Amino acid sequence: MASSGPGLESLVDQIISVITNDGRNIVGTLRGFDQATNIILDESHERVYSTKEGVQQLVLGLYIIRGDNISVVGEVDEELDARLDLSKLRAHPLKPVIH
Repeated sequence: MASSGPGLESLVDQIISVITNDGRNIVGTLRGFDQATNIILDESHERVYSTKEGVQQLVLGLYIIRGDNISVVGEVDEELDARLDLSKLRAHPLKPVIH
């Protein structure tokens, strides 16, 4: 693995949340990344937000996200995340990121 992705080294084998440029929220275990910040997630799922119903979680499994499509990467607090009742959470879907 390359070291050009600042801070990603410490997140390998941790659960992370990735916000993509098109507004998707993908959560999974970071397995690796490269110098272009392409990342590999395992056991991943997309969280789809809605103002009318709870958060849907679409299973993706092993998933690769191109670095040029990543807006934000963050570590997930597993304890806090486990306490969330996503079926009761309502939110507007994220809009695409404009650079």
